Amino acid sequence: MTTPAVSGWKRVLGANRAVWVTAAIAVVALVAGVLVGRFVVSPADASASSDAPDPGLVTVPVEYGVLSNDLTLRGDVGFADSVEVTIDAASFGGAPVVTGAVPEVDSSLEPLSVALAVTGRPVIVLPGELPAYRTLEFGMRGPDVVQFKEAMAAVGIAAGDPASDLFDATAANALTALYERVGYAAPDGAEGAEEALRAAQDGVRGAQQQLDQARAELARASGGPSAVDIRQADNAVSSAQRAVEAAIAAKPLPPEDTAAALAQWNAGVGDARDNLALAQLQREQLGAGVNTSAERAAVDSAQQFVTDAQLELSRAQEATLPQLPSGEVLYLTDLPRRVDAVNVARGQVLQGAALIVSGAALTIVGGVAPADAELLSVGDRAQFDLFDGTAHEATITELTPGDSATERWSVVLEPDPLTSEQSMQLQGSNVRVLIAVGATAGEVMHVPVAALTAGSGGEARIEIVDGDPRDGERAETRLVEVETGLAAGGQVEVTPVDGEFSEGDLVVVGR
Repeated sequence: MTTPAVSGWKRVLGANRAVWVTAAIAVVALVAGVLVGRFVVSPADASASSDAPDPGLVTVPVEYGVLSNDLTLRGDVGFADSVEVTIDAASFGGAPVVTGAVPEVDSSLEPLSVALAVTGRPVIVLPGELPAYRTLEFGMRGPDVVQFKEAMAAVGIAAGDPASDLFDATAANALTALYERVGYAAPDGAEGAEEALRAAQDGVRGAQQQLDQARAELARASGGPSAVDIRQADNAVSSAQRAVEAAIAAKPLPPEDTAAALAQWNAGVGDARDNLALAQLQREQLGAGVNTSAERAAVDSAQQFVTDAQLELSRAQEATLPQLPSGEVLYLTDLPRRVDAVNVARGQVLQGAALIVSGAALTIVGGVAPADAELLSVGDRAQFDLFDGTAHEATITELTPGDSATERWSVVLEPDPLTSEQSMQLQGSNVRVLIAVGATAGEVMHVPVAALTAGSGGEARIEIVDGDPRDGERAETRLVEVETGLAAGGQVEVTPVDGEFSEGDLVVVGR
């Protein structure tokens, strides 16, 4: 028989069975969670609660390669030595109109290039530093003459000894070859020189005719001797006279007009005149007793006219030699040159700077501190990056100190040959330049500076790991005495002295 209390509990349990089942499950889960939290440990907690392992050795491999110290600078890229080209327009004698040969921008001016044509005449480019400031003509002396001769030698034209500053006949005649090379006629001599030459030639012919006539009159007045004797005597006088004329005409011209040469010439003229006097005296003896003083005076006077006329002819011939107008030559240093700007056009009157030119090769110009400049020398090699990231080489060509001991030095570098496209890309840019100021002769073993230790005797050592560096102090290692070399970028060159090691061996840098 069921008691009322039991029946009541059954009713409660039966009516709320789902609730009681859920509660029982919750209690079981709670107890399980407590047990798991008490007895199960995570890997992180286990690691944190365990003892730390022994530390391993800090190592790096021995490396093999070129070791160098690099000096870094920034440099501006451009064409060097920009120069404004002006031309002496006054030498053209009229309005200096540009008539042709106008160069294009980016073209090059080389020795014997025609920079412009003005009033139909060329402006010839020649190597030289001194600007043309006067027209060169026969007999002039000066440094501009020396420069002209040196320029001619540079282009393979003989113009005489550059050591002589005299513009002589050889130098003048070189102008003909120069203008032939550029396709123009050589300039004429001085204005009116051709007319003067023809007049001088006529003067010599007239003087000679007067002399011949005077001699004929003298012969007729002399009488007495036979026609044969007179003829022979006259021939002797004429021959002696011609000898005098030839001796006078043989006067040495510059640069052969040395003191010794002039002395020899004077002696020869004197001998010829003595022979002439003797011939004249012998001729006079044929007509002894006949008064021919007037006729002889006429002969002497005519002879002097011939001598004077021959001197005038010589001067006239010199005046016809070619001249070099200052406006027809353009001296430039460091040829070839690149044309940066053209300020004239065909048909315009030449005014101001006609062209702007610069060096034909790109240069890199940067600056370094005085202390760094002491590490550099002309001829040192450098490296910079092209626009595509490719490394390119350059050479130091100039090192110029600042105005004071503390100011930066100027460094000029010339890149190795570039393509036209590369030059255009680089022009006007600023590049980073690396200059190796100290480098090993080739590939060497090197380790971090931190790997070096000092032995008891002060010797340098490195510690090579032969075992597993993770074993820490238990790892097998050995000390190798080394000789140190160049240090650069935290690395130092090492050469074994006692012991050996190879590329890739592990060296201790810390513990």
